Amino acid sequence: MRKPVRKAVIPAAGFGTRFLPATKSQPKEMLPIVDKPTIQYIIEEAIASGIEEILIVTSSTKRSIEDHFDKSYELEDTLAKKGKNDMLEMVQNISNMAQIHYIRQKEAKGLGHAILCAKTFIGNEPFAVLLGDDIVVNDENPATKQLINAYEKNGCSIMGVQTVADEDVSKYGIMKPSKSHQPEGRLVKLSGMVEKPKQEEAPSNLAVMGRYVLTPEIFEMLETQGEGAGGEIQLTDAIDRLMDRQAVYAYDFEGQRYDVGDKFGFIKATIDFSLNREDLKHQVIAYLKELKQA
Repeated sequence: MRKPVRKAVIPAAGFGTRFLPATKSQPKEMLPIVDKPTIQYIIEEAIASGIEEILIVTSSTKRSIEDHFDKSYELEDTLAKKGKNDMLEMVQNISNMAQIHYIRQKEAKGLGHAILCAKTFIGNEPFAVLLGDDIVVNDENPATKQLINAYEKNGCSIMGVQTVADEDVSKYGIMKPSKSHQPEGRLVKLSGMVEKPKQEEAPSNLAVMGRYVLTPEIFEMLETQGEGAGGEIQLTDAIDRLMDRQAVYAYDFEGQRYDVGDKFGFIKATIDFSLNREDLKHQVIAYLKELKQA
């Protein structure tokens, strides 16, 4: 019987250099989109996808992530005494969201190494990986849930992808579809991948977008994976090797993706999320109109 996907890993040990100086003393994952840290959106997606336990891979500078999802007795007591019950409930809900565990990546050896840190936590189970730089909005069918559904049908590792324009393929890892296997709707069997290819050399327009469901055999690949780009252990290199042992698929998931690890992507997410808030949208629209007329 196929084991269900119950656990997720969220790598959050990077330095966040693209957002310096803001990230000099604050984790990039704690930078807020309006009034909620980016990592909370990621965890909410995992929970909405049926994930029961989450491991966040952190570093020595990321203590505030643990504090955010922990109980805050002093704050809760203050809110209760002031009768701010809505805020009290919101704060309590954060600490009760899910079973969240933490492990430190003691050396900055790349995404593949960060995932390898989760081996004991995962055990011999399939698991999801959600990268913190990607927020995907799909309230009816979360991106991670779409990948889990695809895994449940074929029992193979699934890479979350989206179709990008020809001129954008050089920005991403691009999937190489198998020539011997016809796509099944949004599901495509893979024969390899190419990191940031030139437009004329790209094997497809399917770009990796920060969501994965992986079989536990990936850990065997990671344990023997040599250094790749940037002198780091790359997850994509290990997945490429996994294809020699078992089938790996890409799933072109549905949802609005925001690259919040990019400054403009972060600004775009802040504007769009504000426009979806009843308490903010009218002010934001009015301000945008002022800017347009200026």
